[in-house]
Amino acid sequence: MPTNRKDEHLSIVLGQRQKKSTGTNGFEKIEFVHCALPEINLDDVDITTSFLGKRISAPILVSSMTGGPERAVTINENIARACEVLRLPFAVGSQRVAIEDGQDGGLGRSLRSLAPSVPILGNLGAAQFNRGFGPAEALKAVEMIEADALYIHLNPLQEAVQPEGDRDWSGLFDKIVTVAEALPVPVAVKEVGSGISAAIARRFVDAGITIIDVAGSGGTNWAAVEAARMTDANEAALANAFSDWGIPTADAVFEARGACPDATIIASGGIRSGIDVAKAIRAGADIAGQAAGLVHAANASPDTLIQHFENAVRQLRIVCFCTGSANLAALRTAEIRQA
Repeated sequence: MPTNRKDEHLSIVLGQRQKKSTGTNGFEKIEFVHCALPEINLDDVDITTSFLGKRISAPILVSSMTGGPERAVTINENIARACEVLRLPFAVGSQRVAIEDGQDGGLGRSLRSLAPSVPILGNLGAAQFNRGFGPAEALKAVEMIEADALYIHLNPLQEAVQPEGDRDWSGLFDKIVTVAEALPVPVAVKEVGSGISAAIARRFVDAGITIIDVAGSGGTNWAAVEAARMTDANEAALANAFSDWGIPTADAVFEARGACPDATIIASGGIRSGIDVAKAIRAGADIAGQAAGLVHAANASPDTLIQHFENAVRQLRIVCFCTGSANLAALRTAEIRQA
């Protein structure tokens, strides 16, 4: 059952029971050159930006975490409350269960009432468009939370190792484009931890889908999460063999920006601090998303999340100050060393 599976996923991530990847997000290869004489006022550093037509306080997205289990109600509501205070956008987890079974799981219009002024992104899996979903279901996902955009997530590795996974991915590109053309809000495509290559990003942009969340490796690896669910040792070993699979997030951002200079690029996958956010911006991202590292905070309270992101924002501002960058535009050209 999808609901039980989602609950298991959340328990594994909260308990950190999955095999740890030895790979990195790639941001260790980016080192800012310290500016000993910035000649700007730290209090005047401007890290605000626009996303989905709304002004946000920093280029940070609270990325997709949960979908399905009843305990996700608390997590989603805590995220919504915190993001409204912080003026940061957020994305919900998969809405498949809510649409198929009518189980709200914290994915209702209450989220919009808790966060009326910030961008919210809905979320459906691409594989569902080969299992009967289409524009009608996508529109329902948007309307049920009054979303500003819809993520369509790409997770072929997870589906391939999952015993009950969706193996048929034939023809999905055209179906995703059809959905994007039918919706009144933008569609964004994202991976879930293995990265989107420059060629795939360019293909989507050429088709009119211009928001790309590369979601590279270096954070949660869903093959390892699936392995942690398995009772069959052989199946678990097969899944764990892919625990280091994927394009490191930093590389995916650099390459996607080079291939798609006018797209909106979101960096996620192993974003753990405001310094990582700064490096993602320097690599070419417009916004950086964080998810799994926040599950404990999101499960605790809005205040815990607020404290986390206030620290991340302070770190980002200090990076700007110590590179002589008065704003995000300047940060994008700050001097760096690359290993």
